[in-house]
This record gives sequence, structure tokens and C-alpha cells, in this order.
Amino acid sequence: MDARLNLFDNPVAGKSLKHLIAAGKALVDSTLPAVTRELVLLRASQINGCAVCVDMHAKDAAHAGETSTRLNLVATWREATVFSEAERAALELAEQGTRIADAAGGVTDDAWADAAQHYDEDQLAALVALIAMINALNRFNVIVQQPAGDYQPGRHG
Repeated sequence: MDARLNLFDNPVAGKSLKHLIAAGKALVDSTLPAVTRELVLLRASQINGCAVCVDMHAKDAAHAGETSTRLNLVATWREATVFSEAERAALELAEQGTRIADAAGGVTDDAWADAAQHYDEDQLAALVALIAMINALNRFNVIVQQPAGDYQPGRHG
């Protein structure tokens, strides 16, 4: 299976992706916990059906020590007992931020207030940027039908 367009060989797409990837790397320096970042990236990618990003973030999280139990339960985090209240708040924000077209008001005040109980302003800013960034990357990959499965952990830093 081949992608419809080679995103990295095309100068326009490649330049756009370079900036998005740089934005994502800048978020690594934030105080948002790394495990929270990976859970959010994985959940948004699951919702968007981005096989490339699901593959990447599940493997990177496992490589960093995340358990298979938690990774396997991300899609059903509401019923799972393995996530902290802070992680639940981040996952809810990620879901609502990813599904903004499904709700007339976008992200609810309750979801924002819950996240704000667990994360400071800089961490909230990182969450917002992370959710926006992964949704953009997911759309690149889904639109061009980027094949997945061969990602090696740590390939992108």
C-alpha cells in the first residue's frame, strides 16, 4: 500500500510538516508530564483513525515504559481504573478538542475546569497546543492514506 502523496518529498507538504513537527518537539520541553502527552496523542489519533500516529505513539509510549494494560485501555479510559484523575481530565479535553464539530459549543466549561484543577496555565497551554497539533498531523496522514505498521520507537526523537 502506498500513500496518495509523499508528504516528505513534496516541498509544500514537507515544509508544513517540518513546522508542525517542530511545534511538537517544543512541547516536549513543557512541564506537561510525558506520559500525559503520549496518552493524549494516542487518544486523539485513535479517534481520528490515524494508523500512523496510533502506531507511533503506542510504540513510543511502550518504549518509554508505559504498560500494555494502560495502552490497551486508552480507548476505553472512562471505564478503566488505571488512569489518574489528572490523566482522565487530559483525555477528556483531548476527546472534546478532537471532536469539536460534534458539539455545538466545542469544549465544555466542565471539561476545561476539570483540566484546570490538575494542570497549571503553562500545562494547559501545552495541552491545547498538543491537541491542535496532533489533530493536524492526523489529518495529513488520513487524507493521503499513509500506511502504518513499520514505525520504530524513537525514530522521530
